[in-house]
Amino acid sequence: MRRLLLVPAFLAALSWCAAAYAQTRNQLGPLCTTETTPADKMVDACSKIIALKVFKGEQLATVYFWRAVGWNKKGDYAKVIADATEAIRLQPSQAVYNLRGSAYYDKGDYDIAIADFDDALKLGPPGGTIFHNRGNAWRGKRDYAKAITDYDMAIKSDPRSAFSFQNRGISKEALGDLDGALADINQAIRLDPTLPQPLINRTAIWRARGDFDRAIADGSEAIRLAKEKPPVNIMTPPNSVLIAGYTHRALAYEARGDYAHAREDYQATLAIVASDAGSKANQATAKVRLSLVTDAAAPIPRDAPSPAAQAAASPAPQQTGTAPSSSSPAPAVRGTRMALIIGNGAYAHVKALPNPANDARAVAKSLRDIGFTVSEGIDLDRAAMQKMTRDFLRAAARAQVAMVYYAGHGVQVDGRNYLIPVDVELKPGTGMTEAMIDMDTIMAGLDDQVRTNILIFDACRNNPMAQQVASTGTNRAIEGASGLAAPTSLGAGATLGAGTLIAFATAPGQVALDGEGANSPFSAALSRHIGTPGLEVQQMLTRVRAEVVSSTKNKQVPWSNSSLLGEVYLAEK
Repeated sequence: MRRLLLVPAFLAALSWCAAAYAQTRNQLGPLCTTETTPADKMVDACSKIIALKVFKGEQLATVYFWRAVGWNKKGDYAKVIADATEAIRLQPSQAVYNLRGSAYYDKGDYDIAIADFDDALKLGPPGGTIFHNRGNAWRGKRDYAKAITDYDMAIKSDPRSAFSFQNRGISKEALGDLDGALADINQAIRLDPTLPQPLINRTAIWRARGDFDRAIADGSEAIRLAKEKPPVNIMTPPNSVLIAGYTHRALAYEARGDYAHAREDYQATLAIVASDAGSKANQATAKVRLSLVTDAAAPIPRDAPSPAAQAAASPAPQQTGTAPSSSSPAPAVRGTRMALIIGNGAYAHVKALPNPANDARAVAKSLRDIGFTVSEGIDLDRAAMQKMTRDFLRAAARAQVAMVYYAGHGVQVDGRNYLIPVDVELKPGTGMTEAMIDMDTIMAGLDDQVRTNILIFDACRNNPMAQQVASTGTNRAIEGASGLAAPTSLGAGATLGAGTLIAFATAPGQVALDGEGANSPFSAALSRHIGTPGLEVQQMLTRVRAEVVSSTKNKQVPWSNSSLLGEVYLAEK
């Protein structure tokens, strides 16, 4: 969402040393320090002024500030930070700290951004602009209460700040206050009906309420406004508004069952150049969703069966060893709680694991007992595992809660995590990862603020090397080296989305044990506690962690990371 800019005083009238260059130099000053100057011309003019070595101190700091502004227009945040840092060295100011903090925000470095905004507030009177931008950074950290406090201060300073109302609404939505969110975003639209961003955010609210027609109408109007008058504020990352507009309208089309229009919008999202972390996250989601709706045999019916009717239907059949049947599963209904459960142990080319099949069956039963619609797969080869995963991701577009549980081998390769089908040969070299299931793809496919996602992996945390595969024992480790990458990012720029909890059976760099009984220590504890009535999901995982630590005598410590937006109960109170 839009950051706001503080602008220092323009450069004073330039007093040049050599009269022969007066006209040229007098042109450089306005080109460098005028907000509406195109980015390339601004950077070039400021660079030439710096090269002249005429200015020092505060004046030179101002030139570096404006060149940083030019880099910001281009979305080159590393150069923004470099020039802003030099400006701060020469002459610290609120404006420069605010600009550098905003660049760190766009890179996803929220803690550093907050530190810069704090320093900006120390240098001068508290201003609404800095409170607004710090609110954005708190929101990036998912500390929505602090974000709302800062937006309150920004609105108090400027009651006509449409973006502060909008972003406060986004934070309220994240906390589950859809009515409060809608009120704030409606106020933002009233204050400035020409802005596309509030309409995009209202699109998400309508979709969360299942009102897909209104969501599509708002998304369409936002795209029209963004095309008709592209945002020119230098703190708005290039193309970010249009990317967000297409992504949110595509999600609404897909949820309504209009796959043809969803494909068009996902394709439009991917055709635009992204510069900031948020836009790259949207594109990561669009890439996965485009693949899913392209492969879909038929669209989701507009009038889906009621949740009660679906609950009465028999559970989905278990898939064992072979690809699921060619018919797609019934589409999910808004409000549905869905789970994908896979247990792989009968490996053909590495040591088999005796317990994943038992683990998957135990967890699947526990989830069915508390009302989840479960897709269950045992000892899946790559084709079967890929199809079941994609069918689940496609159906989850209309679910309220989506859970993924996997037991079996898993590895990290070049910082990305992979789940291993039973038919994979782990040989170093080109193409090895293509034979596995990319965990980041699953996470990107579920990255959606209107749904709660819970991902649980009882897998090894180690890298595969062919010469060590033969010595693999009965633990979920392929090599006793580095573990799975912590899922703080999803490949090229995407982020672990709001409303998501991810848990691993063991801590980073450690081995997840297969266990001596019928189940792994982690899955045995999980299946016992997951159905406890009235137990919030993070409290449930705390109980699981304590039991695993005790049963393994501190050899295994489960790990989790949450961006859940409130309390989530798997089994009703």
